Amino acid sequence: MLDSEHQPVPDVKAPLIPRMVGEWRTLAILGGPILIAQIAQMANGVIDTVMAGHASAEDLAAVGIGSSIWMPLFLFFMGLLGALQPIISGYNGARAVHKIMPATWQGLYIGAVSSVLMILIVVNVGPVFRLMSLEAETTAIAQGYLNAFAWGVPFMLLMVALRGLTDGLGHTRVIMAFSVLGTLINLPLNWMLIYGKFGLPEMGGIGCGWATAISNAIAAVAMVIYLNRSPVYQHFHLIADWAKPDPENLRYILRIGVPIGFTIFVEASMFAVIALFLAPLGPVVVAGHQIALNVTSLMFMLPLSIGMALTLRISFLMGAGTPDTAHLLSRSSLLLAGATAAAFASCLFLFAGPISRLYTSDPQVQAVTTVLLRYAAMFQIADVIQVSCISALRGYKDTRIPMFIMLFSFWGVGLPLGYALTFTDLIVEGMGAPGFWVGITAGLASAALLLGWRLFLYTRVEPSRINGSARS
Repeated sequence: MLDSEHQPVPDVKAPLIPRMVGEWRTLAILGGPILIAQIAQMANGVIDTVMAGHASAEDLAAVGIGSSIWMPLFLFFMGLLGALQPIISGYNGARAVHKIMPATWQGLYIGAVSSVLMILIVVNVGPVFRLMSLEAETTAIAQGYLNAFAWGVPFMLLMVALRGLTDGLGHTRVIMAFSVLGTLINLPLNWMLIYGKFGLPEMGGIGCGWATAISNAIAAVAMVIYLNRSPVYQHFHLIADWAKPDPENLRYILRIGVPIGFTIFVEASMFAVIALFLAPLGPVVVAGHQIALNVTSLMFMLPLSIGMALTLRISFLMGAGTPDTAHLLSRSSLLLAGATAAAFASCLFLFAGPISRLYTSDPQVQAVTTVLLRYAAMFQIADVIQVSCISALRGYKDTRIPMFIMLFSFWGVGLPLGYALTFTDLIVEGMGAPGFWVGITAGLASAALLLGWRLFLYTRVEPSRINGSARS
């Protein structure tokens, strides 16, 4: 239902500071459940890694390789379907109830086609394994893991598409609940299928793929049942409000979603390439880099969740015809971003040593991790600000130019500079692994500056031009 609890219409006559604080409170209400959902989804990866690692080194390697193949694909399709959140949130703000379910169904159609494409890729990666020159046993486990995982792909993307409806209506607790449900199911299923409990065969890493597929299927089916039976969604009934494919609406979603998906894919692929470049430096350096990356990824969940809430809120405000409040929130959110970045950077710089000791008892890995975490402190500042800017722009449904900005910043600035600083003496004497962290930071700083400039210019455009450009 369209309510004013999760997405209230602002009082434009209220004083500036109370309006700003009120919008921040709304961001917290929207973003809190998103944060829990993100942590639950990350927990699945941790559970898979730990439990596969206790099976054997081959199982751990196979699950890691399999995950590195499906994850970038999933992130692309997730970003593509991520266009539904600002679109439906905008319809919610405009009280255009009649447009919400047709948009949801177009997202479901896109999700179905995306599922077919993703399955075809993950079950046909034999040539990739041959290029990697993997051992026969690891290859067999990795392919078995992906074959099992593929059965759950339609359910994963179904949940992503339905999230467009629930998040778009401001009900971010829904995806939180079913994400946690999936994680709670995944844990015992992993235990039973990997180690062969309760009479089930001991499947190792392949069992991890089946556990992921089954837990995703149960969570998705439970979510569909909830949406069809909950009185909260009596005005948005999936079956009764079926809509046939609409080429115009499909193009509209893809025009917004493809740049989002490509942007996320570009970022994920850059970190994958950096990991490959660092491999020749030895296992100690690679381990330290992975720990530093894991720490920053965990910390990134908070600004990412705030950013996702920001996208929902700005698209709602624009739909509700209150662009001045949207502009106020866009700019004031940078204050939040700055405060969050400063806190995170301080923690990383001051507690780099203790954090490294939590992850490893190897003194050499600790030393590398400590150094990299201190470089990561500056990385955090740029990263938090850029995600706030790009999230705000997505709320305005401005995704194409930000995509090019991110492509330039990551692949035109961050990666080349990082490579030069790490392996060459072109700029300074070769820095080793810290060089890539300096390069990443420079790339993110470039993105933050360019996206911030884009956002500042965008919020000066007349509201009628912004609304018109959203569908141009």
